[in-house]
Amino acid sequence: MTPVDDGERPVTSPVLQVEELSVQFGGLCAVDEVSFSVEPAEIVGLIGPNGAGKTTTFNCISGVIVPTEGNILIQGQTVTPFTPERACAMGVLRTFQNVRLFGELSLRENIMMGAYSAGRCSMVSAMLRLPIHARLEREAAERADHWMDLLGLMDYADAGATSLPLGLQRVAELARAMAANPQIVLLDEPGAGLNKVEKERLSDILRSIAAETNCALLVVDHDMGLVMGLVERLVVLDFGKLIAQGVPEEMVRHPDVVEAYLGVA
Repeated sequence: MTPVDDGERPVTSPVLQVEELSVQFGGLCAVDEVSFSVEPAEIVGLIGPNGAGKTTTFNCISGVIVPTEGNILIQGQTVTPFTPERACAMGVLRTFQNVRLFGELSLRENIMMGAYSAGRCSMVSAMLRLPIHARLEREAAERADHWMDLLGLMDYADAGATSLPLGLQRVAELARAMAANPQIVLLDEPGAGLNKVEKERLSDILRSIAAETNCALLVVDHDMGLVMGLVERLVVLDFGKLIAQGVPEEMVRHPDVVEAYLGVA
């Protein structure tokens, strides 16, 4: 896999830092002083039982929720308070458990939407069809074709995006995120609704993307078979607290993780 040439990426470490993150909704503490980091090209799993605070943590990192306390840093820069628009501009992209493709657009046009977010073009330039808009349109199409070719989607380029099987829609959503040239992608239940073969193919794609583009991946998924075969490190939450983090082989034997999430055999 050969990534689009976007020039030299800044090599800083880590790409994401979550520092003492806390979120309160009224009297409920959904996330309680959680800290972890993700390095460039690293695949990290964020796991825990229902209600552990995983989605709230994702929402903070993607700018949907402003944390009550704590900080989020991207490439060493503090971004709290965050917005989804600023998150995207800084290279933080997200996919969702329920695939969110635009049904009225073709697959190519959907992926181009991701590429547009990596460019800079004002509304006036777009309305007047100025040269900067034409250049952005051309670059978006090239980037979309690149990722469709890499991820095996080119045969479906002109098809309606939501007419494709779910497995291909998930790959398409990933292609749209990668077209934006992200530093980190947050994957919310990427294996949901997929069969074993589709999950294995998706895992292969994710590992290749991380290794060959230097993009980090933060994954939430309840399918422990997919998670254990994909991630390099696990961050485990329970009742909003960080209870353990480390390599998967250690986490499956960690007594707190077994009790809270994996269950006692």
